[in-house]
Amino acid sequence: MEIAFSVLDDQIARFRLDKSSIAFANSLRRAMIGEVPTMAIEDVKIYDNTSALFDEMLAHRIGLIPIKTEEECLIPRDTCSCGGIGCPSCSVLFTLSVEGPGMVTSKDLISQDPRIGPASPDIPVVKLIGGQKVVLEARAIVSRGREHAKWQPTTACGYKNYPVVTVNDRCDACGHCVEECPREILEIRDGRVAVIEGRLESCSLCRLCERACLNTGIGEEAGIIVRSDESRFLFVVEGDGSLPAKNIIRQGLDYIRTQSQGLAAQIYEISGETRDEND
Repeated sequence: MEIAFSVLDDQIARFRLDKSSIAFANSLRRAMIGEVPTMAIEDVKIYDNTSALFDEMLAHRIGLIPIKTEEECLIPRDTCSCGGIGCPSCSVLFTLSVEGPGMVTSKDLISQDPRIGPASPDIPVVKLIGGQKVVLEARAIVSRGREHAKWQPTTACGYKNYPVVTVNDRCDACGHCVEECPREILEIRDGRVAVIEGRLESCSLCRLCERACLNTGIGEEAGIIVRSDESRFLFVVEGDGSLPAKNIIRQGLDYIRTQSQGLAAQIYEISGETRDEND
């Protein structure tokens, strides 16, 4: 298995996964979405709320604010020694006290831990007019996206098969497929249709080019064939700001490795075979 990155920064990552399978690609996607621990606000105590929003709506909005945290500074609540009650090792307290007029935003959430805070300071919560106020306490905990979407570290995470475009000798460079391609990845070059340099990965595998070629009356076989490589995949991972994209990918891979090792250990135990230390 090989990974080659085309884009990698804190917010987004695009990479190609080679020599793999659909099963592994989908496992990686699911692990990055649902198994990477992040922090989100779970409990809200509202002491005063005279805004236009009900308490439940206000708490819901605050709970969906992505919380940025340094990796491994806290542990998931389900594995904490406090038993899930909530302690400084698995949770952090935020306070908010704002009086109108003005917009309450995520920057008004004051954390007791300087390492932890909203991923963006400009997320709107509620607009207050003169005389209105909001006073509350909110406790954030570490958990995983499989429990609730607010713990998902990604806003977009998906993959597609790597496209393979083949132009055969039946192509007469009529240009119909070039005009039909919605991603504009084709051109006429040296009297023949060809893929524009560096544009192959933009192919959506829609195969409209094949249909356009067949509609010219060329016969039962098109001059351009679009297929997918079943062992190569193009991934895009966009984070919500709670974790850098590279950390999301690494932790997703770590989760798969841990689960695989645990399964292998149980299989060896059941079968009674001796496990090789290099496995």
